[in-house]
Amino acid sequence: MRLDLFLKISVVKRRTVAQKLLKGQRVLVNGRPAKASYEVKDGDIVEVLLPAKKITLRVVGNGGYEVLSEERVSKPF
Repeated sequence: MRLDLFLKISVVKRRTVAQKLLKGQRVLVNGRPAKASYEVKDGDIVEVLLPAKKITLRVVGNGGYEVLSEERVSKPF
């Protein structure tokens, strides 16, 4: 599954929002910036840096996910 589609399913409501986060390098996969076309795999760690919080997810199976942490950030990015 493409990373932008995975983000739409798990974090954001629109795929275009996911693509903007990816272009702004606010999404890390296994600690590295990733492109929208990246194919997520079982076990990948996805970090999403939103304006008010940071969400860390683990990819489970084909498109499933587990929320590892959700932290509020005091200073917006």
